[in-house]
Amino acid sequence: MLLLAAKKPFDSIEVGNLKFVICVIDTESGTGNAEEMAAINEFNDELRSKSQLVMAEGIQSPSKSILIDNRAGMGLFQDGPLHQLVEYVSGFWIVEIQSLQEAREIAAQASLACNRRVELRPLF
Repeated sequence: MLLLAAKKPFDSIEVGNLKFVICVIDTESGTGNAEEMAAINEFNDELRSKSQLVMAEGIQSPSKSILIDNRAGMGLFQDGPLHQLVEYVSGFWIVEIQSLQEAREIAAQASLACNRRVELRPLF
């Protein structure tokens, strides 16, 4: 059994219809292989069957991004990422669950399915 000790950032989270984002941490090594994609699809199906999945998507590499700064109304566009990164978010799940413990367990299952580290964050 996985030991899932709560940390301070989550201390104020209450029980009941909670939404979390689970971000997949990846490198430029590429997308998941066929075995990983099958495990992810199975994991997604399990979340859907429990009505816990709000949304799941993969995200292209930061090398394909465009940085936009329109704060001063000048419409600045720059190809590529803000920073050169070793790791980046390559996908995410948004889940709706009943407790922090359940969110941590689902995030651990997500990490196993995609064979990557994940980051769990509560949504407002």
